[in-house]
Amino acid sequence: MRLTRPIHLAARLLAGACLMAARVPAHAAPVAAAAPHAGMLTASAPLDTALSLPDAGQALRITYLSTNGVTGTGPVPVTAEVIVPPGSPPAGGWPIVAWAHGTTGVADHCAPSANPWTERNRRYLSAWMKRGFAVVGTDYQGLGTPGGHAYLDTRVEAYSLLDGVRAARAAVPTLGARVMIVGQSQGGGAAFASAAYAPAYAPELDIRGTVATGAPYITPALMQQLLATPTAPGAAYNPLVVYLLYLAQGQAGYQAGFRPQDAFTPKALPAYHAAASLCVSDLTDRVKKEGLNLGNALRPGFAKALAPALAAMQYPTLRLAQPLFTGTGELDRDVPPPLQLGLVRAACAAGTVVQAHLYKGLDHSQTVNASLPDSAAFTQAVMAGRPVTPQCTPTPE
Repeated sequence: MRLTRPIHLAARLLAGACLMAARVPAHAAPVAAAAPHAGMLTASAPLDTALSLPDAGQALRITYLSTNGVTGTGPVPVTAEVIVPPGSPPAGGWPIVAWAHGTTGVADHCAPSANPWTERNRRYLSAWMKRGFAVVGTDYQGLGTPGGHAYLDTRVEAYSLLDGVRAARAAVPTLGARVMIVGQSQGGGAAFASAAYAPAYAPELDIRGTVATGAPYITPALMQQLLATPTAPGAAYNPLVVYLLYLAQGQAGYQAGFRPQDAFTPKALPAYHAAASLCVSDLTDRVKKEGLNLGNALRPGFAKALAPALAAMQYPTLRLAQPLFTGTGELDRDVPPPLQLGLVRAACAAGTVVQAHLYKGLDHSQTVNASLPDSAAFTQAVMAGRPVTPQCTPTPE
C-alpha cells in the first residue's frame, strides 16, 4: 500500500503548471486548447541536433500532461524527447521504444531532454533506432518542469512514461501502436513499474515486452543483506550513498517536516544538501572525495526516516502481462546483484515470464550495451508474438 502524501503538494504543482510556458522554447508550437487530460500534448519544438541521436530523422522535445504520480490525481506538465528513425515508416507506423532513463539527478538542469546523451546511452539507443524503433524518452515528473522530482517513485515514473507515449503519438503521426518498454538503473525500475501499471492506467497501448537492465528492488530482507555487506576492498566510497541522497531529496519535496539529520550522519549532511543541485556525475565525485559509504553516511534510523520514499519504490504488482528481459552485471556495485536477482525471483514466482541474464565480470554501466544481442533476440520474439525462453536462475555468461 502506498503512503499518502500531503495534498497541498497537488495545489502547488498545479499552480506551477502555469509556469510551463516559460520552460518551453519560444519557438515551440502550441497545441490547440482542449480539456486537460493525462497524455495531452501541450507543446512541441524541434530538438537541438546536439541533443538528438546520430543519423536520426525527425526529433522533437515535447511537453505534455501526466497524472501527478505523487498524489495520484490532477495533471502536471512533463517533458520528453521523441526521436524518429530516418526514412519512411513501416506499415502500421514506427514501433516505439518507451525509454526510461537512469539516474541523472533531481535538479531541473539534470533533465535528459536538456542535455546531450552520454556515449553509453547514445550507442545503446542508436542500436534500438537501427532496429527500426522510434525513441520516446520521458524526463519524469519534476525534472525540468515545476515541482520536485520524487526520485525512484514507481508511480511517478510509470505515469510519466505511459503518458509520454500517448503524447508522442499525438505529436508524430508516423508513430505506430506497438511499444517496447526499455530502461536502465532507475529506468530499469521505471520500466518494470510502467509495465505493471499499464494494464489499468494505459490499456490502449500495445505493449509487447519490457527490457530492464540494472533494475532496483528492495525488501526488508534485502535491505538487511545490503547493510551487512562490507564496502568492496580498495573502495573508498559506496555508490549507493548517491542514490540514497537523491531518494531523501525527493522525499523532502513532498513530506513537510522531513529531517535529513534523522537519516544521515553529520559527515553526510553536506552531500545531502548538495544533492539538490548536483547532477549525478558531480554528486558521485563529491561522495567519492568525502569517502562516504553506508557505514559512515547513514544513521541507524535511516530506514524509518526514509520510509515514505522506500514505500514508493514498491511495484503495484510483480506479475507483468508481457514478458520481461533483465540484464544484471555480476560486478554491479550501483544496484548489487542480490537486489536485481531478488526482483527476478519475485517476478517469476508471481507468474511473469522472465528471461534473466547475468553478465560475467561486468559492472552496472558495462551491462547496458553488453545486453544488446540478447535483448535483440528477445525483442524479435515478443514483437512477432512468439514465446521466449524463460530463465529465472541465470548463471554468469
